Amino acid sequence: MKLTLLGAPGAGKGTQSDILSRKLGVPTISTGNILRSAIHDGTSVGLAAKSYIDKGQLVPDNVIIDIVQERLSQPDCANGFILDGMPRTIPQAEALIAHGIVLDGVLSLEVSDEDIVERMAGRRVCPRCGASYHVRMNPPKQDGVCDACGTALIVRPDDAPETVRDRLHIYHEQTEPLKGFYEKLGLLRSVENAGSIEDVSREIFRSLGIGE
Repeated sequence: MKLTLLGAPGAGKGTQSDILSRKLGVPTISTGNILRSAIHDGTSVGLAAKSYIDKGQLVPDNVIIDIVQERLSQPDCANGFILDGMPRTIPQAEALIAHGIVLDGVLSLEVSDEDIVERMAGRRVCPRCGASYHVRMNPPKQDGVCDACGTALIVRPDDAPETVRDRLHIYHEQTEPLKGFYEKLGLLRSVENAGSIEDVSREIFRSLGIGE
């Protein structure tokens, strides 16, 4: 199964992607992680991306698509994948299709803006492995410490309320139109992310037609 998750910053995409990854036995492909990995490994597309970042410029869509395509060619993606953070815009979605990256479904996690602002204030992130937690909804086993690698968790600067509102504005302007794009293709499945993590996961499974 080849999926991508849509939703505002803090809507729970990372958490639900991880659960789906384990459920389906396919990898979650985070564009941010594979971009950093490609740069670190010095691949040709990684070096291309680095040339833009070093100039303080955004990495163009065609370079991002090349990095995603390079990652999806690896053996662990043979049975499917879950894209996290891609596509962010309609041109990116069109580019995925043009490069032959075809999705089976698109999940949109629906959360109100005010709930997003409240959630982000409680988010804690591991600076080492990228694992994400929430002080109320998804706390680590040990307060302030990552379950996966034992690193002290941090509050990201972009989780501040005023920054979150700016990010929400960008999401509504640039990314939310993807819902209409994928709805026309018959791929969109919307899920209200208003209950517990387990409740939302069960609703996602139902929307995809897979057992709990």
